[in-house]
Amino acid sequence: MRDKIYEAYTKISLEKEKAPTSVYRFCKKIEIEESEFYKHFSSLEHVANEIFCQFFKNAIDLIQKEKGYASKMPQEKLLSFYYTFFEVMLLNRTYVLFALHSGKNPMEKMATLKSFRSEFKKFVTVLIQDGNALKQSKLSQHPEGIFSEAAWLQLVFLLKFWMEDTSENFEKTDMAIEKSVRTAFDIFDNTPFDSVIDFGKFLWKEKFNMA
Repeated sequence: MRDKIYEAYTKISLEKEKAPTSVYRFCKKIEIEESEFYKHFSSLEHVANEIFCQFFKNAIDLIQKEKGYASKMPQEKLLSFYYTFFEVMLLNRTYVLFALHSGKNPMEKMATLKSFRSEFKKFVTVLIQDGNALKQSKLSQHPEGIFSEAAWLQLVFLLKFWMEDTSENFEKTDMAIEKSVRTAFDIFDNTPFDSVIDFGKFLWKEKFNMA
């Protein structure tokens, strides 16, 4: 039933170019009882929120099925997630652009990503814990809260970059993923200079190319 509601919500949103606003009319449209809807969601805003959370879960399911994923280093796991996540997003690009279009209030966009943000930060926190476990000194370990929030901001940046990317096969997004993740982990390992400069040059170049 949840999948049926997800599919109907995205279809109606794109066909009407407007998100559904009435649970009553939505349920009547897809021929289900309101009581059935409320077994799964508290509101239509909840549905919109959970759609992005589902994109995240789909990506996690896929990378966890990759051969040797469990033995990968944290940086490799994050790269695998990003590449797979944006493949999932590509399958739903029209809806993503609709849901996060530039005309929306930034707070409204963030509300749509609330559940996704929570799940992503849990995922990244585990990677940070794994990275800290590899450090010989506790003094060189990094606070999970600060670094998980930084990772979320990184993902928001990559999402915006991908939405604006007009390169063939979104190859510039792939470059942004690789460079941003390498930079993040160099900072995590306290050796940031080369990759930070490289990433800065990339962003400076793309700022003008995509303007």
